Amino acid sequence: MSKIDREKWNQRYLDEAFDGPAEANALLREWVGKTSAGRALDGACGAGRNALYLAERGFNVDAVDISGAALDLARAAAQARGLRINWLEHDLDVPLARTAPYRLIVIVHYVNLPLIQQLAASLAPGGLLVCEEHLVTDEDVIGPTNPAYRVTSGDLLAAVKGLKILHLEEVLLPQADGRSAALVRLVAGS
Repeated sequence: MSKIDREKWNQRYLDEAFDGPAEANALLREWVGKTSAGRALDGACGAGRNALYLAERGFNVDAVDISGAALDLARAAAQARGLRINWLEHDLDVPLARTAPYRLIVIVHYVNLPLIQQLAASLAPGGLLVCEEHLVTDEDVIGPTNPAYRVTSGDLLAAVKGLKILHLEEVLLPQADGRSAALVRLVAGS
């Protein structure tokens, strides 16, 4: 990402109208109990909903995002809950220095297939990768209109080659506003 991207995301999180999801990702909530606590990475964490959820469940969390404004919101939420999380402001288009080993890695709605491939290789034995991305579709769905922020069928599967696929679905998932999201949801284990 560029300086322009960083500024765009900072502005989004500084906007008083920002109302991102407060609850942790449903796929993460479904699978978190299937691994033991340990080191976790929340890539492109935004305001920290998944990182907070993991820390509350005993994980030692590294949470990474390009937006300092998002991380400020996340830090405040963690402090209010008495949680310790390692918040890292980092452009994920640049490889991470901290890549191994993680017991659980979560990437939600951030398309960077080389990063996902890198992270898949950094799972601890028995670890889980939980990933959910918007899927390219012709349906009228919510989410990004730019196809660069969506994956095509099979992209995630190729990125995690070598991991054991525990869950894979491509689905139109109904949302609270009555519309649907076209998603690919993947859980893979080392």
